[in-house]
Amino acid sequence: MAARFAPVDLSADISTLPANERQALAKLVAAARVFDALYLRQMWAGNESLLLTLLRDRSELGQERLHYFLLNKGPWSRLDDNEAFIPGVPAKPAQANFYPAAAPREEVEAWLNTLSPADRTRATGFFTTIRRDVSGQLMAVPYSVEYQGELAEVAGLLREAAALTAQPTLKAYLTARADALVSNDYYASDVAWMELEASIEPTIGPYEVYEDEWFNYKAAFEAFITIRDDAETAKLERFGGELQEIENNLPIDPAFRNPKLGALAPIRVVNTVFSSGDANRGVQTAAFNLPNDERVVSEKGSKRVMLKNNQDAKFRMVLQPISKVALAAGDQGHVVFDAFFTHILMHELMHGLGPHNITVGGRATTVRQELKETYSAIEEAKADISGLFALRFLVDRGKVDASLTRTMYTTFLASIFRSLRFGINEAHGRGVAIQLNYFLDHGGVRVAADGTFAVNPDRIHQNVIDLTRDIMTLQAVGGYQDAVEMIQRLGVVRPPVQAILDKLAGVPVDIEPRFVTAEQLQ
Repeated sequence: MAARFAPVDLSADISTLPANERQALAKLVAAARVFDALYLRQMWAGNESLLLTLLRDRSELGQERLHYFLLNKGPWSRLDDNEAFIPGVPAKPAQANFYPAAAPREEVEAWLNTLSPADRTRATGFFTTIRRDVSGQLMAVPYSVEYQGELAEVAGLLREAAALTAQPTLKAYLTARADALVSNDYYASDVAWMELEASIEPTIGPYEVYEDEWFNYKAAFEAFITIRDDAETAKLERFGGELQEIENNLPIDPAFRNPKLGALAPIRVVNTVFSSGDANRGVQTAAFNLPNDERVVSEKGSKRVMLKNNQDAKFRMVLQPISKVALAAGDQGHVVFDAFFTHILMHELMHGLGPHNITVGGRATTVRQELKETYSAIEEAKADISGLFALRFLVDRGKVDASLTRTMYTTFLASIFRSLRFGINEAHGRGVAIQLNYFLDHGGVRVAADGTFAVNPDRIHQNVIDLTRDIMTLQAVGGYQDAVEMIQRLGVVRPPVQAILDKLAGVPVDIEPRFVTAEQLQ
C-alpha cells in the first residue's frame, strides 16, 4: 500500500540565507513538527495511543504499519476510501474529533438551530470544537482552550523565530500568529500573512476543513515552511492583475459577480522545506489558496501559493507515466509541465472568484455554510473548471500564449486520472469525477475503441463554459439539494474510467516527500 507513494527528496535552496534567518527557519520547522501530533488528535481521539502501540511493535509488519500510519496520519488508507489497515480500529469518524464521539449529527444540527446568531457563528466557526459540559449539554470550546498546551509551545517557537529574523513583515506575521494561537482571533495574523514579503514564506495554523465531513466547518492544523522563488514569482504575478476582468466576464448572471474583489491578490511560487499536519497526509498538496476566512477574502483578497518542487516531483513521477496509459497516442505529446503548473495556479486563483458571501431567503450567509458537507467537492470542481475558463479567456485576449490551448485541456485530462486515484471520498477526487463525467456526457472528452481517452477540441471549450455556469450558479443560490444531486449523478467512477484506473496499478499515485533541507537544519 505504501509503495503507491514514490519517495522523493524535496529540497530548497537556502544557500543565500544569513545565519540568523537559517536559525529562524529551524525554529519554524520545530514549530511545524508540533502540528503533526496535534493533527492526529484532531482526526481521532484514539490516534495517539495507537501510535504508541505501533512504535513498540518492532516486527517487520509492525514497522510497515507504522510507516503507513505516519503517511496517512491515522489508521485509514486515504487512497482506499478510508479503509482501515490496522486490525481493531473503528471506521474513520466523519466528524473527526471536532464533535463529541457519541453525538449524532442530528443532535448537533438541532442544537445549532437553537443558538442566537452570535453563538451560532462561534459554534460553526473554524476555530472551535463542540464538546459536552458537565451536565451533558453541547458547548463550543475555542481551539486556544482545547489545544492549549500544544498551541502555547508553537506560539513560543514562533516568537523565538520572530526575534531572530531581520525581515520586518516576517517578524510581524510570526508575532501576530503567535498571538492568534493563544487568543483564538486569527484575523490580524491572516492580514499580516497576506502582506508578507520575505525570503522565508511560512503558513502555519488551522486552515482547511476537509476533515470535518459533517459540515466542513472545522479547520485542521497544518504548516508549510517554504522558501520563496523570486524569479518564478515575478513571472506569475501578472495574473493577479487580471482577476477583476475575469470576474466581470464569468458566465453567470451579473448579479452573482463581485464588482470589487479584495485589493490584494498576491501570488507566491515557493519550494517546500517542511510541511506537517493537514499539509502532509496522504496525497501531497501542489498549491493552496488562503486564508479561508470570508472576512479577509472580501476585504483583502487571498494569497495563492504554488509549491514548485512538489509539483515538479508529481509531474515527473506520476503525471507523465499516467498519460502514457490513459491518453490516446495523439494526445500524449501535449502533456507538458507548463500547462500543469499554470492550471494549478489558475485553480488557486479561481477559489477567490465567484460566489462566496451570498443571500438565501433574505438571510446573509456563505456558500460554505449553505452547501455543508458538499462544499469542498463542489468548490474544488469550481476551481478546476473555472480555471480552464479563465485560461482560455486570457488566451483569447492575448494575455497568455495561444499555444496553451493545445496543451491545457489534454494536460488537465491526464491530471483528472491522477486526482481520481486519490479516491472519490476525497474532495479533489470527487471534484474531478464530476468534471470528467460532464465532459463525457457532453462530448468534450471521448473514449476510443482501445479504451484510451482524448480531448474533443470542438466541444471542450463550450463544456467548460457550461459547467462553470452550472456550478457557480448552484453556489450563488446556496443550492444544497442541487449539490447533493450533482455529486450523486456525476461524482462517481464509471466503468471506462475504472478500466484505465485498473491499468495504472504500476504507476505511483503520489509522492512521499523526504524533507532533506529541513534535516540539514537540525
